[in-house]
Amino acid sequence: MSSRLKQIFIRPFGISLVVVFLCILAMSQKFSFFEYMELKTLDLRFQARGDILPGNNIALAVIDEKSLTQEGKWMWPRSKLATVVNKLSEAGAAVIAFDIVFSEPDEKSLSKHIHQIEKILTEKNIKNNALSGYLEELKLSTDNDYLLARAIQQSKSKIVLGFFLQMEAREVSHLKAKQLDLLQELAHPATYKVIKYNNAKAMEYSFLKAFAPHANIRQISLSSPYSGFFNIVPDPDGVIRTLPTLVKFRDDMYAPLSIKILSAYLEEEPQGIISDYGITSFSIGQQIDFPTDEKGMLYINYRGGEKTFPHLSVTDILNNKIDKYAVKDKIIIIGATAAGIFDEVSTPFDAVYPGPEIHANIIDMLLNQDYLYKPEWLDILTIFTMIVFGLGIGILLPKLGVLAGACSAVGIFAGYILFCQYLFTSHGWILNTVYPLAVILIIYSVMTAHTVFIESGQKRFIKNAFSTYLAPAVVKQLMDNPDTLVLGGEKRKITAFFSDIQSFTRISESLQPDEIVALLNEFLTQMTDIILKHNGTVDKFEGDAIIAFFGAPGEVINQEETACIVCLKMQQRLSELRNKWREQGKPELHMRIGMDTGTAVVGNMGSQNRMDYTMMGDTVNIAARLEGVNKVYGCYTLVSENTYIPAAANNAVFGREIDSVLLMGKEKPIVMYELIGFTDDIDDDTKAMVHHYSKALQAYRKQEWSTAIALFKKALSIFPEDKPSLTLLQRCRELNALPPSKNWNSAFKLTSK
Repeated sequence: MSSRLKQIFIRPFGISLVVVFLCILAMSQKFSFFEYMELKTLDLRFQARGDILPGNNIALAVIDEKSLTQEGKWMWPRSKLATVVNKLSEAGAAVIAFDIVFSEPDEKSLSKHIHQIEKILTEKNIKNNALSGYLEELKLSTDNDYLLARAIQQSKSKIVLGFFLQMEAREVSHLKAKQLDLLQELAHPATYKVIKYNNAKAMEYSFLKAFAPHANIRQISLSSPYSGFFNIVPDPDGVIRTLPTLVKFRDDMYAPLSIKILSAYLEEEPQGIISDYGITSFSIGQQIDFPTDEKGMLYINYRGGEKTFPHLSVTDILNNKIDKYAVKDKIIIIGATAAGIFDEVSTPFDAVYPGPEIHANIIDMLLNQDYLYKPEWLDILTIFTMIVFGLGIGILLPKLGVLAGACSAVGIFAGYILFCQYLFTSHGWILNTVYPLAVILIIYSVMTAHTVFIESGQKRFIKNAFSTYLAPAVVKQLMDNPDTLVLGGEKRKITAFFSDIQSFTRISESLQPDEIVALLNEFLTQMTDIILKHNGTVDKFEGDAIIAFFGAPGEVINQEETACIVCLKMQQRLSELRNKWREQGKPELHMRIGMDTGTAVVGNMGSQNRMDYTMMGDTVNIAARLEGVNKVYGCYTLVSENTYIPAAANNAVFGREIDSVLLMGKEKPIVMYELIGFTDDIDDDTKAMVHHYSKALQAYRKQEWSTAIALFKKALSIFPEDKPSLTLLQRCRELNALPPSKNWNSAFKLTSK
């Protein structure tokens, strides 16, 4: 490499190193702008993925606008919620959970007034056992807290209570130690019963801490052995993306409501293992393991927007207007969704989202175990990606033109986004998007001027110098890599193409030289345009013959199919030209094509002063020979099985096996196929003819001459002028009259090239 080219290479490479280093530094420092953008890309990944159909284990009993209209404004007497519990329990709910906290006595209870009456009777020394008994009974029946507690205790369903944790010291500064002791006691059912520490140091690990539980009143707290906190911790932009699975108060470790709901549903205790660097694992019994970070934060794999889960209006439950199968054996979460009475939270799908449905999302995710993962080692993968992208672009861009460089950068940019989306959608991996994309954008922006003014000048020089006598594809290759401007070739898999005009010598004898040139130029232009449009390379013209190939210098995806499509389009276009020439009184041209796919040597061949980009090898020879074999069978497009079998894999092209031939100088027969047309264009008659021909060919190879003759005749009854059928029919008759030797292998031996 020349010193000038070294300088061109080194400068962009150095730029790339600096940009990559700065971006890695920014990532380590967690710059707020980049972190904010990363959170937004996660939301976009959710939205691009779309909704996930949840299971049928969960429904929400919602206090919605309809319920407020029918049952009165919130807050309701707790006796009404007791009735809801009774109704759901009778309907067969497996678990009933409250996304509501009952932290103060019910002010709507009449029992306090009855208590006042009892006090007055005592002061006036009025004693009446019947009255006292009645008042005591009436006091219980009007004590809404008692009624709710009794409904919870007597419920056939498991009841999970919710409460919240005070996360700021100023909120509990007025509480005394005894009050905190009481609150801790009432919230005890929400604690993890099984937490294992790997060592003593693990017990000192710092988790998210609360300053006090804001528990339900004692009467209700003691009515159920299940409870959990429903605190949620939004990200800096206010969106809820994660759940704290563990919050510490004093020496107790509290579990969230969703975990406790699932624990009650599965009748398994949640448990965790903590090492000196944080949480190692979390599980619920033997069935469910869920991944958290070392602090216990669990990413929520949202199923979709609001009402992804069934909403049952509480007023419908109270008035027996729900189907019991909407409740039976399910987890029912009771909570508010009416505007103004529920906490408005934001999720990746909705700016305003009801809190109860977040619990439903978490539970469904745990039941289906389709988690989102962002382990620490993904940061290492992100850094590796930044290095690869940065240095890769630094090496690649100087070799490309402005447009190609932009397309490459956009391609890598879009490709990485799609890759991150694929990992998110298919595997739940949250790969960092912003920092690698920033590397791409910054490096491309910084290097664009360098590429425009230096690299583009070099490419223009090469183009001007060589485009007059080299094919455009070869010129492009030289522009991309000037070091390839040397003699030599490489082995490549290609599809070789040969075509020739039928009886062109006879046609040319009937025309004037200028007419021949005009006709031939029109033909060659139309045909080569189709080849080049499909990324084929035109090797050369030999009179009326076109020699081309697919698969070099650039790769062609599904090159066999592409080559066959080109053949069919060329024959279609030639048919259109024949109609035009017929109207103009010009001769009609027919073209024979032969193709084979295989390994060949492709490259610059010739001398130091003059070279051609061409192909050499057995594949090339076979393609050329198959073009000539068309004359034997009366076909116009013959391809080897190496080309046809892969080409027909996607059912885009339709053809038939014609025969196997033994070419002069070859020991192994070549199986040939005729390309007939595009599959969607083939009519039933053609399919029937091909079917009979195929059966006839099988019989021919088994030396069942009578059967073969009958089947070829069936094919001819559909298309009387089918040349391959006529050829094989005549051959069957000859072999029937004069059978072949015992070592006959059915291949037709050609006696000329």
